[in-house]
Amino acid sequence: MAEDLSVGGVGDASRMQVWAAEEGIPYWFLGTLVWVRASAESTANAYSVIEQVAPAGFGPPLHVHHREDEQFYVLEGSVRFRCGEREVRVEAGGSVFLPKQVPHAFHVEGETPARLLQITAPGGFERFVEAIGVVAPSATLPPPGPPPAGLIERVAELGPAHDFAVVGPPLAMP
Repeated sequence: MAEDLSVGGVGDASRMQVWAAEEGIPYWFLGTLVWVRASAESTANAYSVIEQVAPAGFGPPLHVHHREDEQFYVLEGSVRFRCGEREVRVEAGGSVFLPKQVPHAFHVEGETPARLLQITAPGGFERFVEAIGVVAPSATLPPPGPPPAGLIERVAELGPAHDFAVVGPPLAMP
C-alpha cells in the first residue's frame, strides 16, 4: 500500500504518495502482466499509470477509448503503434501519445518482451484492467497460448461500461 506522508491540508505535500517497486497486485490482462502504479483514486481522477510487460508478438485488437487519452512510454523493447492510419515504431526510451476517439493498437516487435508505462487521462482505465484481468499467481507473464474461453466476449460485454470498444483485429505482422 502507498506510504501515507500526510502533514497538512489539501493543496500541499500532504497528498504525496510513495509506492515501493515491489508493491501492487500483478494482473494477467489480455496476455500481459500489469501493475496499477497510480489509480484514479490516488490522483483525484487526473490520470492513472499502469506498468505492463507484454510478450514478443503481443498486440491488443484495434480499439478506441471514448474517454481517455493514452501516453505510452517504452521502457524496454520495441513496439509498433497504430493510431488512425498512421503507424510508428517506438524503441526503448521513446513514447507515443494516442488521443481518445481515435482507433489504435500496438504490436511488440522482435524476440523479447516489451515493458511499457501506460498513462491514461483522466484516470479510470485501471478499473477495466481489474474487471477483465485476473490476479497473477506470481509476477510473471501468463503462459503462452490462446486467450481463455470467453475472454473476447467479456471484453466486448464490459467495454461499453468502461467507454472502450474493440473495432478491429490486432495489427498484422509487418
